[in-house]
Amino acid sequence: MAAQEIESGTSWGKELWDQFDNLATHTQKGIDFFERFGNFIRDRSAIEVEYALKLRRLVKNYQPKKSKEDEENEFSSLIAFKNVLKEVADLAGQREVVAENLQNQVLQNIMLLSKILREERKKALNQGAGLTQSLHTQIGTLDRAKRSYEKAFREAEKAIESYHKADADFHLSRADVEKQRVNMNIRNSQSEDAKSEYANQLQITNKQQQQHYQIALPEVFNKLQELDEKRTRGMKEFIKRAADVEYEVSPIIARCLEGMVKAADSINEKDDSMIVIEKYQSGFQPPGDIPFEDLSKSDPDASNNSQTHNSSTGLNHMTGKGTTKDKLKKRVGIFGIFTGNKEDFSDLPPTQRRKKLTAKVQELQQKVAQEQAASDGLMKMKGVYEANSMLGDPRTVEEQLNESVNRLDRLRHELGRYQKLLEQANNQTFIQHSPQSNRVTQNGQRSSRHSNGSSNHENSHEDNGEDHPDDAGSLSSSASPESGLGTSHTSLPGSGQGSTNEQPMNEEYYEAETPLGTCRALYPFDATSEGSIPMSEGEELQVIEVDQGDGWTRVRRFSSKGWEEGFVPTSYIECTLYA
Repeated sequence: MAAQEIESGTSWGKELWDQFDNLATHTQKGIDFFERFGNFIRDRSAIEVEYALKLRRLVKNYQPKKSKEDEENEFSSLIAFKNVLKEVADLAGQREVVAENLQNQVLQNIMLLSKILREERKKALNQGAGLTQSLHTQIGTLDRAKRSYEKAFREAEKAIESYHKADADFHLSRADVEKQRVNMNIRNSQSEDAKSEYANQLQITNKQQQQHYQIALPEVFNKLQELDEKRTRGMKEFIKRAADVEYEVSPIIARCLEGMVKAADSINEKDDSMIVIEKYQSGFQPPGDIPFEDLSKSDPDASNNSQTHNSSTGLNHMTGKGTTKDKLKKRVGIFGIFTGNKEDFSDLPPTQRRKKLTAKVQELQQKVAQEQAASDGLMKMKGVYEANSMLGDPRTVEEQLNESVNRLDRLRHELGRYQKLLEQANNQTFIQHSPQSNRVTQNGQRSSRHSNGSSNHENSHEDNGEDHPDDAGSLSSSASPESGLGTSHTSLPGSGQGSTNEQPMNEEYYEAETPLGTCRALYPFDATSEGSIPMSEGEELQVIEVDQGDGWTRVRRFSSKGWEEGFVPTSYIECTLYA
């Protein structure tokens, strides 16, 4: 390679024969620059690692919290966002791959090549310094030989001049002249020897100098040129390799971006709207028209009722006197104990209750199937052990089998209970209006939402063949002041003194809370929470406060203990409200 470059006229040894120091400085700066490029790759790799770490932290921070209810009714936008987070996590993984490959395939090779270049440069510079020192030594020897020759030549000339003067002086003896002649010959001989040594050293020096500047030193310079070009080629290769490292993961990154676009395309606003309907649909119908009350027509009964009772025209506040907005707000706070987490889901609206019951039945059916399979397996194992006692003792399986049978019985019992609840919920005749709107009377007559087509409350009682207290009497005599949940019977004067058929009592005392109507229990209800009261199927109760949207109605009844007030599930009763 060096010979080819010398022939082509691009050799440092030929063109820069006298630039040893500059070439040494240039190669040092080149290696320093190459190592700086390595530091750049190292820092970039660190940034890639930090970027990947921050992406993963971002995904973790924005990961939606898992909820069983959300899993059942996940919106397409939420699913899409989860998929986007997965793609971002994959992007973080690819950035980690880039960082790892930059370190292993680029940075390590840069450091290795830099070490090799430094060693080669040091070796070449030491070689060049040795050659230069040898040439300088030879030149010093030549200088000494030249100075010796010059001294011997001057002494020889002086001896010759002294001899010629002595030979021309007739006053000197023959011996003195001969003495000068001998000295002259000695000096001439010394001069010739010094001249020969000088000529010899000059020949040696010229030969070494020619060898130095034409062969030895150009060879050193060509080595420096070769390692400098190797460094330059390394820069080229490693820059390309760093780009290739990222190019290799670009298809995966592109697929991640395609996955994000696909996740976005999967969002369907119509499907999400249907999920909202499925999630919050109560099963109630919107309220009907509020009837017009013609006050010009004289109706003594209606006048009495209007004086005794106060029916609010607002569907959301259809309560008796004394039931203010503050009272409603108080009820929401106290009544939080009834909202949610009932085993029979009776606190939910009809549609949501059927949905929850169906899911519970399916869950129990799956558990029963699993437990049945486990029990069958234990039975087979027991039969095998009984047939061949060498395989095992059947008594070891019997205890497990008994536990499995007990669990299976409990699951089947629970499944039967929820299937019955689901059947009752499916067979129940749902009201045609919301709880508030169905309490509005038609044509000034009290109507029941479950009176088999009859809008007259008295006819409904006659069809059932039951003895119910007169509603008018209940209106005028059955009332209690507002108090805590399920505790108003302790504050009612005259508790246990007759039924709703008794004569009206002091209306001013009961004006604080007047019954809004009556209701009949469709199903038996066992009070399990504070503030609720039990009722039996077909029992007649007074409505004190209508359902406020939480699935519960506040009622009052007369029992052996006196007057009792509390809450019952709205879906368990049929109501008849006064006009």
